[in-house]
Amino acid sequence: MTTEPLITLLIVDDHPVVRDGLRGMFESASGSAPGSAPGSAPGFRVLGEAASGPEAVTRAAELDPDVILMDLRMPGGSGVAAIRELTRRGARAKVLVLTTYDTDSDTLPAIEAGATGYLLKDAPRDELFTAVRAAAEGRTVLSPAVASRLVRAVRTPAPGNEPLSTREREVLTLVARGTSNREIARELFISEATVKTHLTHLYTKLGAKDRAAAVAAAYDRGILG
Repeated sequence: MTTEPLITLLIVDDHPVVRDGLRGMFESASGSAPGSAPGSAPGFRVLGEAASGPEAVTRAAELDPDVILMDLRMPGGSGVAAIRELTRRGARAKVLVLTTYDTDSDTLPAIEAGATGYLLKDAPRDELFTAVRAAAEGRTVLSPAVASRLVRAVRTPAPGNEPLSTREREVLTLVARGTSNREIARELFISEATVKTHLTHLYTKLGAKDRAAAVAAAYDRGILG
């Protein structure tokens, strides 16, 4: 009979109740095998806990865990900053984010900082165990919601990177000459409402807030030479 290799853990969360719950999950009687060491479930051992990002970095250096379960928003120091520092130091531990937040402002920075995986705290116990094993092996683990967000982020051009249409370029060229919306409409044989629509699209694509900023961004990108 084969057994899962032992995976050591560091739990990072600013809420003691959450840390206790996670520790209890790995130490639960239903998951413990006869003769297993205290603080263990088959294949897992919790080495310690931390309540902030900076403490996580310190404890990781002391304990050298295989996997760090990392919360993101902690008053004492964010999880993203800790992940970035662990990556900078070349830490051996794989970081599996475990949080309640799945917004783009949370997921993308965490993955970019070096997190191996990203799960939400409502994940079932077995899913968490599977994710920890996968993370320990260096495999990426993402909750379905987070995976969908990342796919959308990859497929959606960032402001300033989406190409302009031929008509938008024509409008932009006239705007750069100081032409009013009414004059642009007359010259291009379109309505003023259509001109405003093109301008709105231009602002979005160039990441600009007004006509002047759009022109400046266009010159900076080489659209207007």
